[in-house]
Amino acid sequence: MHEETSLTVGRVNRVLTERVRPAIHSARRPLEIEAHQLPGEPITPAEGLALDFEPFAAGSMWGPAWGTTWFRVRGVVPTEWAGRKVEALIDLGFDVNMTGFQCEALAYRPDGTPIKSLNPRNQWLPIEVDADGSVEFYLEGASNPVLLDYHPFLPTQEGDIRTSSPEPLYRVRHMDLAVFEPEVFELSLDLDVLVELQAELPETSPRRMRILQALDNALDALDLQRIVETASDARAELAEVLASPADASAHRIAAVGHAHIDSAWLWPVRETIRKVARTTSSMATLIDEQPEFLYGMSSAQQYAWIKEHRPEVFARVKDAVAAGRFLPLGGMWVESDTVMPTGESLVRQFSHGQRFFEREFGIRSKGVWLPDSFGYSPALPQLMRRAGFEWFFTQKISWNQRNVFPHHSFLWEGIDGSRMFTHFPPMDTYNSQLSGMEVAKASRQFKENRVATMSLAPVGWGDGGGGTTREMTGRAARMADLEGSAKVEWKHPDDFFADARAELTDPAVWVGELYLELHRGTLTSQHATKALHRWAEQALIEAELWAATASVRLGASYPHEELDRLWQLVLLHEFHDILPGTSIAWVHREAVDVLGDVLSDARTITDAAMQALAGDGDRELVFTPTSVGGGRALGASEIERSTASSGLAEEAGGFRLENDLISVLVSSEGLIVSAVDKSTGREAIPAGKTANLFQLHQDFPNMWDAWDIDRYYRNRVDDLTAASSITASLEGDAATVVVKREFSQSAIEQTIVLQPGSRTVLLRNNIDWHETEKLLKLAFPLDVFARETLAETQFGFQRRVTHVNTSWEAAKFETSMHRFVLAQEDDGFGVALVNDSIYGYDTTRDADGDDVTTTIRLSLLRAPRFPDPDTDHGPHEIEVGLVVGADAAIATAEGIRLNALPTVVRGANEVEPLVSVTGSGIVVSSVKLADDHSGDVIVRVYESLGRRTRGELSVGFEHSGIREVSLIEDELDDARTGGEISLKPFEVRTLRIARG
Repeated sequence: MHEETSLTVGRVNRVLTERVRPAIHSARRPLEIEAHQLPGEPITPAEGLALDFEPFAAGSMWGPAWGTTWFRVRGVVPTEWAGRKVEALIDLGFDVNMTGFQCEALAYRPDGTPIKSLNPRNQWLPIEVDADGSVEFYLEGASNPVLLDYHPFLPTQEGDIRTSSPEPLYRVRHMDLAVFEPEVFELSLDLDVLVELQAELPETSPRRMRILQALDNALDALDLQRIVETASDARAELAEVLASPADASAHRIAAVGHAHIDSAWLWPVRETIRKVARTTSSMATLIDEQPEFLYGMSSAQQYAWIKEHRPEVFARVKDAVAAGRFLPLGGMWVESDTVMPTGESLVRQFSHGQRFFEREFGIRSKGVWLPDSFGYSPALPQLMRRAGFEWFFTQKISWNQRNVFPHHSFLWEGIDGSRMFTHFPPMDTYNSQLSGMEVAKASRQFKENRVATMSLAPVGWGDGGGGTTREMTGRAARMADLEGSAKVEWKHPDDFFADARAELTDPAVWVGELYLELHRGTLTSQHATKALHRWAEQALIEAELWAATASVRLGASYPHEELDRLWQLVLLHEFHDILPGTSIAWVHREAVDVLGDVLSDARTITDAAMQALAGDGDRELVFTPTSVGGGRALGASEIERSTASSGLAEEAGGFRLENDLISVLVSSEGLIVSAVDKSTGREAIPAGKTANLFQLHQDFPNMWDAWDIDRYYRNRVDDLTAASSITASLEGDAATVVVKREFSQSAIEQTIVLQPGSRTVLLRNNIDWHETEKLLKLAFPLDVFARETLAETQFGFQRRVTHVNTSWEAAKFETSMHRFVLAQEDDGFGVALVNDSIYGYDTTRDADGDDVTTTIRLSLLRAPRFPDPDTDHGPHEIEVGLVVGADAAIATAEGIRLNALPTVVRGANEVEPLVSVTGSGIVVSSVKLADDHSGDVIVRVYESLGRRTRGELSVGFEHSGIREVSLIEDELDDARTGGEISLKPFEVRTLRIARG
């Protein structure tokens, strides 16, 4: 036979697009439209339905950026349509390529009950017809602007309601009543599935040829002027090829309905609340219509929003959850970033998420669902396991720029050796449409094809929500058992993971961080958000400590509800587009305000507890909030005066700062040219090099501006060596040098401080930043032959080699830390950099002859223009410490000290700590009262140095026993009891002390 494949495919595509799909709705009648545009923020549905409406004509413009327009829509179903299925077709000005990123609406009945959402890929509404044939419904239309357009990453002021245009953005194309033709709809899906399936089959395979012939036969049977009348004839020609069963070895896809809804991104939090209501309404409707369909949604916060703001929607969701059709996933408060939050924050993500799901639905999530975060901390496997989770799901590592991840189903091993069964969908998407291409890609790419048969597919429009459509469920039904295709089945992720783990008896193991070779700039963008978040985390940990101490010691009321409220605000802002700094200006403006309030409110709790504990008096009492460092750890003692002081002298045109531990030379340019550890005589700065060097880079990535730093940024750099002034003085017992620099549009005032008895040179930077597309680094060449860096992560640190022998190491040209990064030689001498608010750094090995040194550069500020055109403009406070003669223990202690400063309170009473811990490397992470309001004390400890250790927990109050509980305070079947602590490297343990 002659080759006619292209003719058949072209024929099918044209007929499907121009004849069949338009005929899904046959007869149409325009509806009567009225509208009311709100002048300000959204209102409740009850208020919306009670508005006064004015006539509105199809074809008219509506909706300025971020506006809300309520529509009242009425009509009468013609008597000749009696007995036929009638729907409303609504086009608010949709672009089908912008689902979730432009205008949307939620439809309501006149009694205020929600129907479903309208978006570019879901433009129909089911209609309830009154006895007289009349129809009435209301639309809450949201005119959200398109910010990520066909030419993406263009700077725009539309990302904040304060700067957006008041001009209307959208034109209503139509609001019609229409007759729905079920057989035509089914024909459209038959054609769609088969034409996409044949494209994935071998060119001359018998199966492909038979499909093509069946398609030709179907179109021959279809009268293009009588689509409705001949659709069944066309379908009959396709029945045989659609009934042919899948191969015995066909890949199996577990599908779950999904609508990734970013809790904030290119829209503010207030709009996310409405996005969740819109999507969940549609999914509840689809659940009612499709008996096999299962829909999964993560993020307890999103459920909490609709419970508070759209209770009528939450009621439908709750019913669907009870029926086992709507699946709460993930067990977290939000889909959090996992690189930058502290360990305590991740614990609270789990505890608040699981507590909400249990309280509202009587269930717990078995797995952690994080499809879109920007890399994953190697501390996460232990934390997931100790919180009671059994599996982990993501797909973001498929975005790697350089290296293809070698597994899809595997065991992920963390820094302590804990392993978690993990799955990446081989479709490489969390927004699957169940297209033929996606299904074939899953079968073809699945790395474990030799030993496993199944993968997971989240199905639905996402990022801005939308969810699964009836077209997708129709595809799934056809691909349940279809020759040439993978088998598709709606399945709970818990069941998928149980089956996948059972068949994969010896999974591969991936050790260490899941580093995303992309989006490296998220460690630096929007410093103000990151700084306030870091400070708020610590403030809440301290508030819990001192409130618990006051409760146990004095019987004071412990503010459970207020602490929960504040923690939930912090957890929300750990969402993977807020904390990473990749949201619009509106989001970050609000984040700064909210986190600032959290910081203030947490400190109010702390201040009240401290004052109550101290009592009335004039003694200066030092409250020490950590278990490292001097003073009465986790308690308060009278301040100890020291007569020691640091020395300051002019030398070589600059200044020498000196104490009993280190000696530091600051040049006339304000650069550190020498830093000597007196106990060893070791010099930390290579000869001829300068540390504390600000460097300014051009920073214009190929795409994803706020997200990405591309490697070529290093090719252009300006060293900011010029100082406009430099002064030195002794301030109290500290030696101080103040350096002022001006460059481009910005200025830096840096205070260099050396305190007595400290091996840390503090660098307090006040930066007034007004750059565009620039990256500010602070460089420290170190005379240290370091084979690796040690960078703090949650409850420990991760090691990263300093060489770039392979493409995997070369890709890590910007990496993460928490409070410290350490470069150390084999003999133990090292230099650490500690900080109070930054997360990104880079490392290079440098050579002068045969001498290899290490340079660490901290990433301070960026200035991308999308999605916030004024990212980071304004003042910033960033404190950094250069720790000379450090090892892991010193680096850990100095990082903690910088972030958890003691507080001096005037009072009468010293405060005995509730608990104290002995044992090398054991750190107390938190002390609080139990979440169950029992009054029991919870203490979390971890091993910080990467080695086995033993210690003892001593309790300073009357109690009836100590037992280990889970990370989220659940009882353990094999709980260890007593105060003896035995920890493996980086092990975390949570201890419950029963009061009484």
